[in-house]
Amino acid sequence: MSWDAGRLTGPDGEDWRVPTSELEERQGRLSAALAETGRESVLVDDPVELYWLTGGRQNSLLLVGADGSGIQRMQWVRRSLKRARFEAGGGDSPHAIEAHPRMGDFEDSLRAAGCTQTPGLLAGKVPQKRWSFLTSKMSGLEGQSFDSTRLLFTLRETKSDWELQMHRESGAINQLMFEAVRDQGGLGHTEIEMAAAADEVSRAAGFGGRIRMRNWPMDCDRVVIAAGRSGAVPSYFDSGVAGLGASPISSLGAGFARVAEGEPVLVDIVHVHRGYVSDCTRMFSAGPLSDEWLQRLDDMAQVRDLIVERLGKGDDCSAVWDSGSEMVGDMGHSEHLMGMPPDQAKFLGHSIGLELDEAPVVAQGFDRPLPLSGTMAIEPKVIYSGGAIGTEDSWVRTSEGMECLTMGESFPMLTEW
Repeated sequence: MSWDAGRLTGPDGEDWRVPTSELEERQGRLSAALAETGRESVLVDDPVELYWLTGGRQNSLLLVGADGSGIQRMQWVRRSLKRARFEAGGGDSPHAIEAHPRMGDFEDSLRAAGCTQTPGLLAGKVPQKRWSFLTSKMSGLEGQSFDSTRLLFTLRETKSDWELQMHRESGAINQLMFEAVRDQGGLGHTEIEMAAAADEVSRAAGFGGRIRMRNWPMDCDRVVIAAGRSGAVPSYFDSGVAGLGASPISSLGAGFARVAEGEPVLVDIVHVHRGYVSDCTRMFSAGPLSDEWLQRLDDMAQVRDLIVERLGKGDDCSAVWDSGSEMVGDMGHSEHLMGMPPDQAKFLGHSIGLELDEAPVVAQGFDRPLPLSGTMAIEPKVIYSGGAIGTEDSWVRTSEGMECLTMGESFPMLTEW
């Protein structure tokens, strides 16, 4: 009995596999980084890192050795072996793919691949029970395992041209979601009805149903719609605007509040295209907003421009936070920046990629710049008891400054129904 791997396509039969040239380049960068840090090898089993390195997220372990180590790059797969081979490029895969050995024989398999030292593991991502189990099966190798989490995170901060194209395509779909809210929302509509309109667009375009986050125990609803006073309601989520959510177990995103005339409606949408995040925020209102709300929105646009300019020049993210928050204070919004006390979020931008909450962040403690080809969502917002207002787009830093990957000026900051 068999199944047809040819059915694993994108829309209209498009090949949505990660190019094997991408996989080979990423594995090569990892091998070089291991050699630079004096480590022999790393063993990867986190779904996000597996996708980045192998083109899939099958139940498996990937071994990558340092340059000069002589270690064979090997993926041991529990299931599905056939799908893992297809997703990695078939005969063009840059690594060997085999069935997973019995764990009692796993150390022998590592030795056969060339290991003499215990490989590193993603201790920052895998559960402690998993870490302990794997290390117990490698106890005969030399040395102790090391945490390779930061190593992988750092490599993924810099995006390839292909990855940036995925971000751009994600942003184009994101805009279609906003257009659905514009066309199907308005006075009297509930937040969750409008979120459903955006969801329909995203799903039809290939959204896989999950937004990945690295900070435990965070999870995320990708369409936050906060009508009027909903924008002031805090939640567990480390963000300026959380929304009501549909229920206490889903206390983030759109709820059952209805759009009222003259109130700000904040719409914050995340789309994920072939793994890659786009993150945007725009404002809507049923009828005109007051001059006070319009001034707040203009203020946030000025803060955004400052952040974009400073990041594009290569300033440290912490310094950009200091300048941005100082500017907000001078505008009279310091008690309302990214929330109200005691629930204020302490950032103005967060890096994005295969996960929503990547680094660096425009916040204190990130004393380094956004790297060239680094991608970030920049989102200054102010929250008052009557609602929330602000703007957000996703950007990449280039040698010439910051380039917008999402809607930018092609969709207005404020749309009136």
